Amino acid sequence: MNKIRLIIQREYLTRVRKKSFLLTTFLVPLFFIGMYVGVIFLTKKSFDESHSYVYVVDDSADVIHKLNSSKNVTYLKEGNDLQHQIGKLNKEDGRTSILHIPTDFYESETVEFLSNDKPNLSIESEISDSLNRIIKDKKYESYGITSEIRRSIKSDVKIKSKEISENGNTIESNTEISMAIALVLSVLIYISLFLYGSQVMRGIIEEKSNRIIEVIISSVKPFQLMMGKIIGIGLVGLTQFALWIFVSISLVLIVSNTLVSKEDFTNQLLKNNTQQVNSSKNTEVLSQDETVITEETISEIIQLIQTVNLPLIIGCFFIFFLGGYLIYSALFAAVGSAVDSETEASQFTLPITMPLLLTYALSFGVLINNPHGTVATWLSFIPFTSPIAMLVRIPFGVPTWQIIVSAILLILGFVLTTWFAARIYRVGILMHGKKASYKELIKWFKYKS
Repeated sequence: MNKIRLIIQREYLTRVRKKSFLLTTFLVPLFFIGMYVGVIFLTKKSFDESHSYVYVVDDSADVIHKLNSSKNVTYLKEGNDLQHQIGKLNKEDGRTSILHIPTDFYESETVEFLSNDKPNLSIESEISDSLNRIIKDKKYESYGITSEIRRSIKSDVKIKSKEISENGNTIESNTEISMAIALVLSVLIYISLFLYGSQVMRGIIEEKSNRIIEVIISSVKPFQLMMGKIIGIGLVGLTQFALWIFVSISLVLIVSNTLVSKEDFTNQLLKNNTQQVNSSKNTEVLSQDETVITEETISEIIQLIQTVNLPLIIGCFFIFFLGGYLIYSALFAAVGSAVDSETEASQFTLPITMPLLLTYALSFGVLINNPHGTVATWLSFIPFTSPIAMLVRIPFGVPTWQIIVSAILLILGFVLTTWFAARIYRVGILMHGKKASYKELIKWFKYKS
């Protein structure tokens, strides 16, 4: 046991003291936060820069007066015919588009959008929405339905989702938040198991190719060496995740307390909402799909975020990450001992990672759409698939007994996998120059101690 502790200490300290470990630990949260901020900034900038000037040629002479410019589209109404207007297009000042409305617009419900460049989809969508609203207003008028009547019959049903707990009480629930957390956990656990499992394999291949393993094996048993490497690198992964969580939470708190306060954020949302309502008055009534952000809505969003059981999610993440890592790192260790290079390892790594890859693929469809179904439940009990399947299900609410049973089966799976991998590892680390095959691995497994 003392030798295993020394190997764990060596593997852990060697990797933690590397500059690459420190850089990735502290720069990764900054990278992801910066990436999301950059995506939001560039998306907002792209929408701000998508403003378009559109000449309107209205053969019906009725629609042109009902088109109202917005912050994204400015309608230019000069009264020229189509050919004359095409000749006036100026690419340099951005006035490159013409909206041609035919005489039978209300019957055909078809228009032409002419442009010197490929038309912007968001601009086309906004023009389409405006024209659809005009057609609806025309039909309402033909049926004698006034704007006052339309306001009176407008409905906006809100569904408040609640879960019934085991003790009979109801708690707030939100499927979208659960889906977002499930997808993040799925991606994170999938990448982590491959990242740290492959580190075990690469370390063994490197020591084996340098013949260092022959010196080490003279002092410790193969099983002790394998377990020391697995646990040591696993602790490195847990340390890195803990630091990532700490650094990320610290950065979010610093940004929220120094750069953007909750009151300023709320006031800005309410200000934007007021502008939206005022701009919508020109259309006499808000459309059904427009979302009005109120102070009550903001409060509900904050409450829904607070209902997420973060301690349970974080705790289960560490449990299932550690269990999944121990299983797959043992298999990666066996593969690393059987080959002399990473190129040769590819024929063995694909089969052992197929269950993980399959569960990862299913998490984006089957597991999220039906987290309590038969497929999702069974996958969360199988040790090779439970690290992803159970973490995807937990944000949707999983009975405590299922989490406990899944964790126990994961531990038993690790014990069985480690025993299997150790029998191959003890022989493989001393083999050189011979290309391993599945038949050869079976022989190594059957060798007596």
